[in-house]
Amino acid sequence: MATISLDSLDLAALLCSRVCHDVISPVGAIVNGLEVLEDDSDASMREFALDLIQKSARQASARLQFARLAFGAAGSAGASIDLGDAEQVARGLFLDDKITFSWTSPRLLFPKNRVKLLLNLIMTATAAIPRGGSIAVTVTGDAETCEFIIKAKGLNARIPAHAEALLAGNSETGTIDAHGIQTYYAGMVARASNMSIAFSIEGDEVTIRAATA
Repeated sequence: MATISLDSLDLAALLCSRVCHDVISPVGAIVNGLEVLEDDSDASMREFALDLIQKSARQASARLQFARLAFGAAGSAGASIDLGDAEQVARGLFLDDKITFSWTSPRLLFPKNRVKLLLNLIMTATAAIPRGGSIAVTVTGDAETCEFIIKAKGLNARIPAHAEALLAGNSETGTIDAHGIQTYYAGMVARASNMSIAFSIEGDEVTIRAATA
């Protein structure tokens, strides 16, 4: 394994590529739905197109709101974020999805980077259950000393490929692409938050545990 060397411009570019990748699918579906409305007079097709547009617009909005908190500034340096707001955007990510989602945490203000870490680990957890299933998030402690436990359960659950190395800032080649940038970024946020991350797997359930170091 080699340490990944990435300057700030490349980091920004790769994160932007990741966000665009997540949003382009529902936006493209909206465009397709609008084209059907323009070209097809059949009532059933128009109803289908309207349903597609509504569903895709919700998905695009939810993914952008999630990205704003998970990757964006979300306030000035040192700002805190309400865990209730984090729960709201996380739940939005799984609307109309093949993954069921649950969240248990106190309603507290947490340091911005710790909330960003939690949201990014939720994204990492989705890769642990490629065929769908359930994700359960539990937050304990307070803003000073806390623990995040994220359990991803589903058929053929697995620890995401290269996730542990990327979280540590390493890869086989010392380089990274847009596919792995989110997990690498989560590791950066963990170090900035003074939190350690560990993976474990038992049967069809993967557990991601993050705790103050």
